[in-house]
Amino acid sequence: MLQRLSSTTGLPDTVRQPRFDRTKLKPGIVHIGIGAFHRAHQAVFTQHALEAEFGPWGIIAVNLRSPEPVEALAAQNGLYSVTTRSEAGDQSEVIGTTVDWICAANDGARVLSALADPAIRVVTTTVSEKAYGLDPATGGLDHAHQAVAADIERPDAPVGVLGFLIEGLARRRAAGLAPYTVLCCDNLPSNGKVVRRLVLEMAQLRDPALADWIADKGRFPCSMVDRIVPAATHTTRHRAEKLLGAQDALAIDTEPFLQWVIEDDFVSGRPAWEAAGAIFTDNVEPYEKMKLRLLNGTHTLLAHLGILENLDYIRDVMAKPDLAAKARMHMEEVVSTLDPVPGIDLAAYIDDLLARFSNPTIDHRNLQIALDTTQKLPQRLLSPAVDMLAIGETAAATAYAVGIWMASVKKRDDCDDPRRSEVLAAAASIDATDPSASFFAIPGLFPPELAGARAWRNRVNAAILSF
Repeated sequence: MLQRLSSTTGLPDTVRQPRFDRTKLKPGIVHIGIGAFHRAHQAVFTQHALEAEFGPWGIIAVNLRSPEPVEALAAQNGLYSVTTRSEAGDQSEVIGTTVDWICAANDGARVLSALADPAIRVVTTTVSEKAYGLDPATGGLDHAHQAVAADIERPDAPVGVLGFLIEGLARRRAAGLAPYTVLCCDNLPSNGKVVRRLVLEMAQLRDPALADWIADKGRFPCSMVDRIVPAATHTTRHRAEKLLGAQDALAIDTEPFLQWVIEDDFVSGRPAWEAAGAIFTDNVEPYEKMKLRLLNGTHTLLAHLGILENLDYIRDVMAKPDLAAKARMHMEEVVSTLDPVPGIDLAAYIDDLLARFSNPTIDHRNLQIALDTTQKLPQRLLSPAVDMLAIGETAAATAYAVGIWMASVKKRDDCDDPRRSEVLAAAASIDATDPSASFFAIPGLFPPELAGARAWRNRVNAAILSF
């Protein structure tokens, strides 16, 4: 029986370990949402930044609901491993940036105490698009969202990400402290601006003076994050065991590619993330649109093609030349909606994406990527379609991708989505005359520019009927 990974574990020389004294690391960041993506992205960037320029930037890791990753961090002294996989071989790195860990559902008071601590200067978030309670129809708060409703009712005992952010800021204001910088790392367009708007709207309902203080003093920089991180499996953990010589309940696999673009707008300092390769800029939007429309939009297409073709992984879809060709076709159409991206050759970026999708060592499940599709459609597929139609283009590739989503839901007769009941009802109502009509009737899902575009809708219908 192998021992559990901990600070006393003797590791092989082949495993990269933190190159700083963890006993001297003090907290400076609270991160909300300690899933696989954070562990393979922001925490890795922070570790490499600390190795280049040490400072008080340890991470207090907060999970809103599940205690499992918190318990695993506690059992492993805050350590876990990331296995970077490619055809060249596997490379393991132990990450040691986490200095404390809290499950908010079990100990919300301790989360609020951390947020109110003057040592905390940055709060990062990866909680998924649906967790923010964004109403896609209005762009404001969805008051029917469970966490939003609860946090409006009991702002002093929050359960959702917005509620914790606001109560933490309220406590800092009452104590005469500067606010922390809120750095959203989820795939929302203009994510910092969106989170700021939602925070201010909820704070206004609670206390207009608090909302004014946040608007004046607070900072919500936008960011773009990119790394493919499949959900961990038993195989992931077994692979890590062989590399570490120890058990790691939090082991994850990822690809070599790693990118973070951040708007440089912080209240009171930040880690030297640029030393780890992060790009700081005054305008994240060109990078963000590039990633959402080329990588994420194509991922959505490939995932649902895979479901229709009974394939498990993205790599399996890319192994079929006819399906891989659809991915390239999609990106080469959507690229026309992008502005120039500083330092990026878009044609080369497309080639690199296709290679990343094809990585035979990455087990990225199509069903994982297909989660919450209604939350992802607007920024990944619908916005570029609107842009293309506005300049007289057919937007055929986005129509095809949307139709493939509808057909895959029909085939599975299931989906994991916040609007599951509406989506399944629409799929059950598909008919040969106008198969997409029931989906276009879902309130607030499709913008009027698309709902009224008969030619584009006909292309959606053709994609559905092709399966």
